[in-house]
Amino acid sequence: MAELPQDADKLIEPGSAPPATSAVIAAESPASSTTLPSSPTKVTKPPAKRNAFTELMAAKPQAPISQAPQSMASKASQVIRGVWRGALIEYIDHPERFPGQVLRVTPNTVLIKDAFPKATIHLLLLPRSPAHYFQHPHDAFRDPSFLAMMRIEAASAAELAAAELARQLGSFSATNRARDAAMNHPDPDEQRFPPGRDYAADIRVGTHAHPSMAHLHVHIISRDSHSDRVKHKKHYNSFNTPFFVPLADQPLAEDDRRRQTGFQNGNLAAELVCWRCGKGFGAKFAELKRHLEDEFVAWRAE
Repeated sequence: MAELPQDADKLIEPGSAPPATSAVIAAESPASSTTLPSSPTKVTKPPAKRNAFTELMAAKPQAPISQAPQSMASKASQVIRGVWRGALIEYIDHPERFPGQVLRVTPNTVLIKDAFPKATIHLLLLPRSPAHYFQHPHDAFRDPSFLAMMRIEAASAAELAAAELARQLGSFSATNRARDAAMNHPDPDEQRFPPGRDYAADIRVGTHAHPSMAHLHVHIISRDSHSDRVKHKKHYNSFNTPFFVPLADQPLAEDDRRRQTGFQNGNLAAELVCWRCGKGFGAKFAELKRHLEDEFVAWRAE
């Protein structure tokens, strides 16, 4: 509820107002028939009734500004907080509020599951440094120490992603079945165990050339693009063309064409190509989606 104006205690309550003064009229003198001119009529108006709406809308005196100026990063965070482009800041500031989404918190980063995964495994690595998380990836990764830290954290996150991919799909893999059989042999020989499937090779780490979210984030994603969240061409091409920039390629050279907006817009609009077999589908996204279902079954069976 809005506060009343500061001088509200000076208003006269209607019940406490003094009675109105009667008009003062000069009486006619009995000794003379001359009529004296009458004095001007004086009427004291009752106090106006208080109007709550008027008081609510009245300008309030502003308190002097005494706090220190905000940083640009702080101001930007307030502007975008609460809209979808600024959604990641909540995971950075309050990871404890999202136990089902947050996988790991370190002094430097927060690792979360993507809320709209574009593959079987899709994680986001969020830096916690305000000096970097509002920068474009191409700019932030010019800082050698920041890039080194993010590579270390991303490598660890990729190991977690590969382990989870193996847990979900390992039972379908012919390569894994051979290793499992050897391990379950009554007299196992560890020296002869088949290597098993290298799920780390199916994990990709990188950023989008033009991120959709306001806060810097690194994708840790399996390469299958098998998800009902992949709903249109741009979703697919953003991960399967040079629009996806591997973290290992950072920092990009100044003349790297992946910095060019026109080149990247072309990648998003490019004809659809299967990531696994290279078959082209033109603009037939529904046909590609059906094809990816078959490719996913074959891929997980490797």
